[in-house]
Amino acid sequence: MAGLGDPPGGPPEGAFGGGEDEYRSVVFDESFVRAARLQEYSARERMADHAPAVRRRPPLGGSLSRQVLILVVLIAVAFGTAVYMGVRHPYQDGGGRRAAEPVRMTVVPLAPEGKVPGAADAAALFARSPAAGFPDSSEGVPLPGARRTAHFSDDQVLSALATAKDYVVRSALDPQVLGGGQARAVRLLLDPDQLDQFDASFRRPAADGHHAPTGWLVRFDPARAELVDAGIRTRGALKAVESDASTLEVTADHTMVYPLRRPGAAGSEVSLFTVRRELLFRFDRDDLRLHQTQLVASYTQAGPLSCADGSADHLRPLLAGASARSGTPAGTDPYTADNAAALCGTLSRSALPIG
Repeated sequence: MAGLGDPPGGPPEGAFGGGEDEYRSVVFDESFVRAARLQEYSARERMADHAPAVRRRPPLGGSLSRQVLILVVLIAVAFGTAVYMGVRHPYQDGGGRRAAEPVRMTVVPLAPEGKVPGAADAAALFARSPAAGFPDSSEGVPLPGARRTAHFSDDQVLSALATAKDYVVRSALDPQVLGGGQARAVRLLLDPDQLDQFDASFRRPAADGHHAPTGWLVRFDPARAELVDAGIRTRGALKAVESDASTLEVTADHTMVYPLRRPGAAGSEVSLFTVRRELLFRFDRDDLRLHQTQLVASYTQAGPLSCADGSADHLRPLLAGASARSGTPAGTDPYTADNAAALCGTLSRSALPIG
């Protein structure tokens, strides 16, 4: 008997038998169908677009795999570049932060050889003195051109110079500081490691080479002298160098000339008082970022002063008509630790106004 769907006479001779038996070993599962490279258009698509019966399908996941591969390569390149710049950047930190050292300070009084010259007019005194051509006040503390170093950029060098200038101006040209007032403006510029030494210098002044207020700044005893409102003459220079890969150093060398008179005596004669200061500043990268500095050393020559009156807390100028008292500087005890030797010099006549 012929099977269902077979011709009445049975399957034709030579044909595959058994209806669909010859396809029973072929399994078209979901993954097989999705992996096919050719896809048949639907009847509606063929009628509408007159397209071929089949279309080629893009490889499954091929485009995504390429995108992932490109992304991985880009990430690897970016990471490698970051590591390379971290190793090779010319302005990176060259080492750990070094603790600030205690300031070394020296104040040398300069005694006049005779009487201190004076005049009723400060301008007349300046005109007859070596400071005649000095600029006024902070104009005499110019900023030099900043040039990068091996490990510091132009901006970092400029920051160090600007901070050093601020220290010079605040510590030697601020009328409030000069008059013995608050020194907070100077303190704000110091590295935190030096604040204890700074504060101790003003609580317990000592001529020991580390705790003299006059080593940090210029200030006059308000009971002995006052600043005449006629301007301060200043001249000097700043210079920056790289001491190592993590440190900049700035030297400041300035001469300041102050017109002074007796306090509360508006009609008294005016005299000139000269201070020569050499300061050494140090900057690490934190100092540059925070606009602060480490004062390493200060060397001050000031006069006219009496060698026998070398106070550590204030400068006590000899004013017009006065002369240095006879006597020797305060004694030095070589058996006392941290005791600086007493120093004194003579103020040359060429440094005074011509009489």
